[in-house]
Amino acid sequence: MKDILESSFIKEFCRLTTNMYRLGWDERNGGNVSYLLKEEELKDYLDLTKVIRKIPFAGVHPTSFDATPLAGKIFLVTGTGKYFKNVELDPKNNLGIVRIANNGKEAELLWGFEDGGRFTSEFPAHMMSHMARLSVDPNNRIVMHCHPTNLLAMSYCHPLDEASFSHTLWEMSTECIVVFPEGVGCLPWMLCGTDTIGEATAAKMKDFRLVLWPFHGIYGAGKDIDEAFGLIETAEKAASVYNVIGSRPILQTITEDDMAELISLFNLSPRWDFFKEEKYRSLAKKK
Repeated sequence: MKDILESSFIKEFCRLTTNMYRLGWDERNGGNVSYLLKEEELKDYLDLTKVIRKIPFAGVHPTSFDATPLAGKIFLVTGTGKYFKNVELDPKNNLGIVRIANNGKEAELLWGFEDGGRFTSEFPAHMMSHMARLSVDPNNRIVMHCHPTNLLAMSYCHPLDEASFSHTLWEMSTECIVVFPEGVGCLPWMLCGTDTIGEATAAKMKDFRLVLWPFHGIYGAGKDIDEAFGLIETAEKAASVYNVIGSRPILQTITEDDMAELISLFNLSPRWDFFKEEKYRSLAKKK
């Protein structure tokens, strides 16, 4: 077998967590990432018949949470209580590769967590989001949760309805409506690490790839690491512009006519119902 630490997926994952820590998105042991791997990616690195130990899911109701739709799927995932700043230095203890068991109630450890650790407490929420995203996009492979400073700050001082929150971000940067034309989903504050917030996030993930947890952070999903990271990065940049503007009067901005030109140029399918002008909102009514 080849050295798994030399694999492209481990190296890319380590770069990701290092960058997330460097940007201040994942202080202390905050944040978590799960990456759906393909068996063909792993066959040269792991004996997939060898299960190190089984890890039950925590923080969810055993009778209500069921991960059997993901049975047999394999994920690279960050560990609970682990610091992102340490992942690149010590992947074997800070990361794990797990396969969802057939009973949907536990995962089989195939590699990692060598210090006896386990996957993030948010892993059930990740699985719910993976199931939701895969139902609308079979190419979705990554779910990422972090605490970007400016999106976190914005959740305190901006209305949390999805239309206005998304519209404001679209106005802050030309790239925003191109990168996330569906907008940003918003939840009320909820207790993290439970199946309740996992279910609510997953429900939003059917319509959005970005879901805001007010006063906490954001969930992002995508077909690969670059897409999910880029989604959060773009929204966070827009939120930073919003926060820099503060209470100063806005004299000019990206108009909805400007947004419509971008939509036409990039052949996008945006949330027209998030627009303010009736001539654009009426487009949503026709669908």
